[in-house]
Amino acid sequence: MKVVILAGGFGTRISEESFLRPKPMIEIGGAPILWHIMKIFSSYGFDDFVICAGYKQQVIKEYFANYYLYKSDVTFDFSDSGKMIVHNNESERWRVTIVDTGYDTMTGGRVKRIAQYVENNTFFLTYGDGVADVDINKLLKYHKSHKKILTVTAVNPGQRFGVLGLDKEGNINRFHEKRSKDAELINGGYMVAEPQIFDYIEGDSTFLEKEPLERLVKDGQVAGFQHDGFWQCMDTQRDKEKLELLWLDNKAPWKVWK
Repeated sequence: MKVVILAGGFGTRISEESFLRPKPMIEIGGAPILWHIMKIFSSYGFDDFVICAGYKQQVIKEYFANYYLYKSDVTFDFSDSGKMIVHNNESERWRVTIVDTGYDTMTGGRVKRIAQYVENNTFFLTYGDGVADVDINKLLKYHKSHKKILTVTAVNPGQRFGVLGLDKEGNINRFHEKRSKDAELINGGYMVAEPQIFDYIEGDSTFLEKEPLERLVKDGQVAGFQHDGFWQCMDTQRDKEKLELLWLDNKAPWKVWK
């Protein structure tokens, strides 16, 4: 089952670092937050990734092109025609497809551009800047039991973002942009989608979080998997520093892998 990760945006709210690299490549504990997200899914046995790249996509491609070396000890023997010997390889069992989804493409457009790579199957979908201790297996089971086109993980961060309404049966019955009086559930990413979602997306200029999600809610096609555990996006430099401290103190709740 494919794991689609949105990783093509500009990351303007954390421009202190995103002017050099895409936001998903900003490091937490010496590894890109994208790597942390992939490790979460991989710990549940989902190792086939499709990365929706755009802004500074070459940074993502170069990282995975050299991943084998980054995670190994290496000897360069210049006395023997520059022979390279790799020791203690710790590379992952991942299959990573990096797709150029356009420089200015919006989130919905990026999703639509990778339709051919999910091959008309159910797929995971998440953002490249948020970590959580979501039980991925329970999320998938929940999605299958509700038989909707889209299941979103609903979290309550007590702060910003668009607001979801979740009824007692686990269906999303309302969606709107955040208002000052709101302190409700939001879409925390970690979604599961059916290929019919592509029919709700017009093209590159479509924001997934606006018309497609609103139409899906109107059609009764969105389920909400409520997650009461840890969730944190890396939207600002302050968010990054918070995640960095948790990692360095060995208190990172999203580290569900050994």
